[in-house]
Amino acid sequence: MKFIIIGKNIEVTPGLRSAVEDKIGKLEKYFTQETEVHVTLSVEKDRQKIEVTIPVKGKIIRSEQVSNDMYVSIDLVEEIIERQLKKYKNKIVDQKHNSDFFKTDYIEKEFVDDEEIKIIRSKKFDIKPMYPEDACIQMELLGHNFFVFNNAETDLISVVYKRKGNTYGLIEPEQ
Repeated sequence: MKFIIIGKNIEVTPGLRSAVEDKIGKLEKYFTQETEVHVTLSVEKDRQKIEVTIPVKGKIIRSEQVSNDMYVSIDLVEEIIERQLKKYKNKIVDQKHNSDFFKTDYIEKEFVDDEEIKIIRSKKFDIKPMYPEDACIQMELLGHNFFVFNNAETDLISVVYKRKGNTYGLIEPEQ
C-alpha cells in the first residue's frame, strides 16, 4: 500500500507517520501493493481527527474518526475500515470488476454479513421547484437534517443538509 499522509494544523512527525503506516498497514492483507491510501491528520481545539480514503475503481472506502488523542483516532479508524471491508465485501469487489485492487485471499474469503442493510420504510412525495434557501427553511420546519427538492435555479434534483455549527450544505448533480 502507498501512503499519502498530510497534516492540517499538525506536523506529521515520524512517530505519527509510523503509527499510521503500522496501524493502517494491517489492512494490507486486503489490498494490493499499488493501492493508494490517502490519510489526513488534523487538529481543531481538542479534536484530533484522522480521515482515511482508499479509492478503488469507482468506489471509495472512507472513514473519519475523532478523539482527544491522535493515536486513539488512528486505532479507531483502522477498526472501522476493516469492519467495512468485511461487511460490504461483495458490494465492494462488485463481481471481480474491482479485483485489481484487492488480494485474492480477500476476494475469495467469505465474511458473515451480520448487519444486512434493510430498508424498513419508503416515502413518496411531490418534489416542488424551490430555491435552496427555501428548501433549508422547509427542512427546518419538518425537523429533518436533509431535504430533497427540485432546484428552481438549475431545474435539477438537489439536496440540502444540516451541517455542524448551524450551517447548511447543498448537494447538486454535475451538469
